[in-house]
Amino acid sequence: MTIGVVPNPHGTSATARRWNKAADGIEAIEQATRQRVDVALVDVRMPRMNGITTVSKLRALPKAPRIITLTTFDLDDYVYHALAAGADGFLLKDTDPAEILRAVHVVAAGSAMLHPAAARRLLDRYHATTKPQTAAAQHRIDRLTPRERDVLALLAQGDTNADIAVRLAMRESTVKAHVSRILAALEVTNRVQAALLARDAGITP
Repeated sequence: MTIGVVPNPHGTSATARRWNKAADGIEAIEQATRQRVDVALVDVRMPRMNGITTVSKLRALPKAPRIITLTTFDLDDYVYHALAAGADGFLLKDTDPAEILRAVHVVAAGSAMLHPAAARRLLDRYHATTKPQTAAAQHRIDRLTPRERDVLALLAQGDTNADIAVRLAMRESTVKAHVSRILAALEVTNRVQAALLARDAGITP
């Protein structure tokens, strides 16, 4: 396993095939372009190119490495921006070296690794943003009849009116009428918006 470290987290030593060190993000991109890097450990704060931009550029490579971002600061924005840029993991620099090595193997295998504190706040933020959204969606869904909910569930998974007619044993014209009433009841203008609302409310066939 080739591991790119940008820059090297202090005190980290472990068994791996090879560790490469880059001085900054630009050098990391150059190294990853020249040779295959399996996992990149990227410091969020670096000279010349910050870690978030580095993550984004590494992810854009034809053979993109798995990426773990490292920072001294446990700040929400760093976590969100790093994950949005494509990072597979987020750790603090004071993480035990053995845990950093374990994270390397975890993301190399295709999974993700987050510092516990970061994971907790991500969950808190997710719950805070999705609960009102889910409640609002459910309030609109409650306006539908049971049959309209059946139609919406199939619509949400991408079925056409003809598909829905076959699956629910009704005429296609009846399906069209149901869809029109669904859009009006949900206060949306098209099927895509209706499907997104159904997803938010957890409506499935």
